[in-house]
Amino acid sequence: MNDMFNLIDLKTWPRGQMFHYFSEIVPTSYSMTVDLDITRFRKSLQERGFKFFPAYLWLVTKMLNEQIEFKVAKVDGRLGYWECLTPLYAHFHEDDRTISLMWTVYDDDFHVFYRNYLENQRAYGDNHGVLSQHHLLPPANAYTVSSIPWIPFKHFAIHSVGDRPYYFPTIEVGKFREEHGKIKLPLSITVHHATTDGWHVNQFLEDLQQAMDHWDEACRSE
Repeated sequence: MNDMFNLIDLKTWPRGQMFHYFSEIVPTSYSMTVDLDITRFRKSLQERGFKFFPAYLWLVTKMLNEQIEFKVAKVDGRLGYWECLTPLYAHFHEDDRTISLMWTVYDDDFHVFYRNYLENQRAYGDNHGVLSQHHLLPPANAYTVSSIPWIPFKHFAIHSVGDRPYYFPTIEVGKFREEHGKIKLPLSITVHHATTDGWHVNQFLEDLQQAMDHWDEACRSE
């Protein structure tokens, strides 16, 4: 996993003026919710014995990592972008109905990521509190991606409190539903307009749907 941080020069970055406008003059974020067709994706996972949630985490992260705009952050007051994002997700505890945050470092190889995810579950899954990995802090390149598997929502939006500069996307999916023989999954994405326009979100969604439709190609190791 490449965790290099690359600095951005606002004077030469094509989004420089747009970044300044939507972060300093009119701070703006937005959310949208779409339905994904996961019929083929879910069938492929079931045939191969893979759990849905870690495959979803890996595939969403892989597609986000294709675009610099989703990986922008400020580190020590300096603007730049990470070479790679890693997923920070909620782990649900059945015993007391609370959640803990957990992360699995992203790897381009799905099978490596999947094994690491399962190992995290075994090692930290019973740990309660805000962070499952009690002795660690989430990496600086961790973005929020999760699931509300009980609700087939039509829309979901994240509202942050405070003025801390946060430019990573937030991804949330809801409960599957069947519609005209297809399995649909609602997915919400919340982004900061300083870094991300509708074009970038559309490209991400198109790439994600394509990868879900062709899972065997998407997860094939190079």
